[in-house]
Amino acid sequence: MIKPKPLLTISAPEGDTSLKALTPREIVEKLDQYIIGQGDAKRAVAIALRNRWRRQNVSAELGEEISPKNIIMIGPTGVGKTEIARRLAKLDNAPFLKVEASKFTEVGYVGRDVESMIRDLVELAINMAKAEEQDKVRAKATTLAEEALLDVLLPPKPLERSVGDMMSDDKEAPAGEAERQRREDTTREKLRRFLHEGRLDGRYVEIEVSEQRSGPMIEIFSTAGIEDMGMNIKELFGNMFPPKKKKCRVMVPEALEILTQEQAQALVDMEKVTRTAVRRVEQSGIVFLDEIDKIVGGDSGHGPDVSREGVQRDLLPIVEGSTVNTRHGMVKTDHILFIAAGAFSASKPSDLIPELQGRFPIRVELDSLGREEFIRILTEPHNALITQYIEMLATEGVRLSFTDEAVAEIAEVAAIVNERTENIGARRLYTIMETLLDDISFDAPDLTDKVVVIDAEQVREKLEDIIEDEDLSRYIL
Repeated sequence: MIKPKPLLTISAPEGDTSLKALTPREIVEKLDQYIIGQGDAKRAVAIALRNRWRRQNVSAELGEEISPKNIIMIGPTGVGKTEIARRLAKLDNAPFLKVEASKFTEVGYVGRDVESMIRDLVELAINMAKAEEQDKVRAKATTLAEEALLDVLLPPKPLERSVGDMMSDDKEAPAGEAERQRREDTTREKLRRFLHEGRLDGRYVEIEVSEQRSGPMIEIFSTAGIEDMGMNIKELFGNMFPPKKKKCRVMVPEALEILTQEQAQALVDMEKVTRTAVRRVEQSGIVFLDEIDKIVGGDSGHGPDVSREGVQRDLLPIVEGSTVNTRHGMVKTDHILFIAAGAFSASKPSDLIPELQGRFPIRVELDSLGREEFIRILTEPHNALITQYIEMLATEGVRLSFTDEAVAEIAEVAAIVNERTENIGARRLYTIMETLLDDISFDAPDLTDKVVVIDAEQVREKLEDIIEDEDLSRYIL
């Protein structure tokens, strides 16, 4: 019987040399915690990732000459292509971007230019590096935010001096002022203690926060990014219209968090963040090009096929290594790892233009998933689908469990429906689980008996009619 189990999260390593302790075998073991099967694909990406670390540890002169071995994953939808690339990026703490090749079109057609994916990758890296720097200065930011909040709770009084004091040459504060200062310090420390103990959590305070102001709306009719205009419009108008302060009334814990965020942003050196992000993109960025088979033209030499081949030719310089202009500076793509994926049901990798084929030397075929794989997907990974439902319903006080026979029946249904209709791989399990647990999920807050056991009979009873009616299963499952 499947019962709740604790979820395990892989913490993202820090730094660009985070994988020096992970061998390809260990990388595959990490991927096995979340992805069932597909051993060949895991081996290929593990070697590619280890080669990245190897390149960073050879001489600088030779390292520049070693290009990444890009990968094409071939397999039907729902077998784990995207998940492998996504988990790989998490292991490496690398900037990761997933894009669909079909959304790019060559110049003259509606769509985005291919260089925009590098700009998006840089923006992601900027956010990652900024978050890391904010974590480093959070302790100092918290201290400064606490002082700012105490200033709100106990505003400092203006210095009061008599006319005689002001006309005298004595620079020292009068005795009465020193006594008042001492009393205020005592009150401030008392408030600080109350703040630490949580005794002020129910109190509202009024604080000033920076209000982000945007400049006038500008429409630009162009398929290229705004970076190509040679100037940063947003920053230009940001200087003309500086941010102003606005007052908001919030509770003390929320006020402390808001002030901490503002202090952390002020403490972060954005020039350092930009340099770190650009270097990380150039040395360890990963771009996942999904649906690359959709830009493979057919036998026709006109119409949309011309555009598809044009996209391939636009992709070529990015994949083989070029310099892209972004608003954070020039970014080289020579050492970015490109992982392409596609079903290639109506075409094959050799239909790509020869120049692009040569830039993807590693080709891996992923296996279709069947009943046995579905059973393992439902139960074995740390983020297993059954575990997710068990933990979600546990928040309502419902103890949900599945018998082994029920799990096998769910997997059998998924395999049958995939065979009769479209094969969407493991994604079929989502639709089946939602249909199976629809009533329980709806009634969970009102259930008197908080123990629910799903057995094979219940699975058959809930799904039998849908499975038998093929037309109905196409709509529901």
